[in-house]
Amino acid sequence: MSKDLLQEAFALALHDSARAWRHALDRRLKSLGLSQASWMSIAFLARAKTPLTQSELAHCLSVEGPTVVAMVDRLQRAGLVRREIAPEDRRIRRVLLTSEGRTVYAEVKRVAGDFRREMLDGLDAAELQQATDLLQRLQRIIEGSFQ
Repeated sequence: MSKDLLQEAFALALHDSARAWRHALDRRLKSLGLSQASWMSIAFLARAKTPLTQSELAHCLSVEGPTVVAMVDRLQRAGLVRREIAPEDRRIRRVLLTSEGRTVYAEVKRVAGDFRREMLDGLDAAELQQATDLLQRLQRIIEGSFQ
């Protein structure tokens, strides 16, 4: 296979496998009554070292600001998040998980862990490490190209 065809095959496999992974996990999480964007938002908020602004959350989700505002509105009505005005700038809203949101995240994390083990346990550890290293290197290359 030519290098060009190999690169195209890799790009398609990367895209399609990431999409299939998200959709399969989304099906597992449907019982929580959350959309993919909602459980992903909860996961990003839970894993953040400091509370995220709505803009930062939009960036994490690769969506526009108005989209994340509507989603945070829904999550807030469901009692899973709350908004907090940033003390340094009253125009900035930080989004924090409530205790109920943290409980939902624990369930998302449990279901995702079960799914991950189910999908990956049969793979060779050395190949999994090699694939992980490759994907992390590719991510650094991509992120470096935007600077």
